[in-house]
Amino acid sequence: MTAHEADRNYADRRQDREVRVFSAGVAVLRRVDGQWRFLLLRAFQHWDFPKGQVERDEQPLQAARREVMEETGITELRFHWGHSYIETGPYAQGKIARYYLAETTETAVTFGISPQLGRAEHHEYRWVTLDEAFRLTSPRVHRVLGWIRHRLNASKASQD
Repeated sequence: MTAHEADRNYADRRQDREVRVFSAGVAVLRRVDGQWRFLLLRAFQHWDFPKGQVERDEQPLQAARREVMEETGITELRFHWGHSYIETGPYAQGKIARYYLAETTETAVTFGISPQLGRAEHHEYRWVTLDEAFRLTSPRVHRVLGWIRHRLNASKASQD
């Protein structure tokens, strides 16, 4: 799917009454001792990648980058795998989340203060292995992790 087709698809989805909240985020990875680590954020008992609601007149990738910066302070993201994405099916009364995949070399995470909440949205963060990510996250996020594993294996195979 081209970026233009994705944007048109996104606009069509925003008008679909079944999608009440459309969010976008980034599965942020970094290399540690030759292995990938995934940034997960915890809000209450739920672990997920940085993500948030796409605002009016905002494109999903733009929203995903903004959310990573607001929620973690991370600004350096490299989209080695392009701008492809995976979306979750509807959850929690019609929410859909779109995830992109990017690498960072930044290690520090700084929780931003949500103006709506007056506090950080998240309680904890961890840089975890893929196996740890599967253990911590819900089945909705497992589908995203499976997609990431496939992308990482495909890029590794093309380098061999």
